[in-house]
Amino acid sequence: MTLDRTDMRILRQLEQDGRISNQDLANAVALSPSACLRRVKLLEARGVIDGYRCAISPKNVGVAFEALVYVSMRPEVPEWHEKFVEAIREWPEVVSAQVVTGASNYVLVVRTRDLDHYSDFVMHKLHRASGVMSINSSVVLSTLKRDGSILDLVAPSAGGHGG
Repeated sequence: MTLDRTDMRILRQLEQDGRISNQDLANAVALSPSACLRRVKLLEARGVIDGYRCAISPKNVGVAFEALVYVSMRPEVPEWHEKFVEAIREWPEVVSAQVVTGASNYVLVVRTRDLDHYSDFVMHKLHRASGVMSINSSVVLSTLKRDGSILDLVAPSAGGHGG
């Protein structure tokens, strides 16, 4: 879907405040409330907006430890990928997972209460997963950027409404 400048303004406003009222959003992007709502609904229907979420501060709820975990698998184990994907979906400690190129098959973002919880997770869950060959962890000391916008990579179309 191509996005015009108005779509981009709507998305930027929603990215900053997903709870903004339609009236305030319409005012911010210089549209009538009905036109603004139509645009938002179209962006939702086309999958550009895939949801609205509450951002929880991990440290303020007692989840202070974060690690990037690089996992390599044994290719000779039957259905290693499917089994691993099924396992990580069951582990609440894994908050994000990507299939990657390079020395590892996966990069996981793992959040736990503390180092003891993390150690328990690695020894009793991750190491025991079918097909896991090696695990390398990098403990996150500080997060420098978390709220970048992919909209900075999108060029709006010059013409009328996106679609």
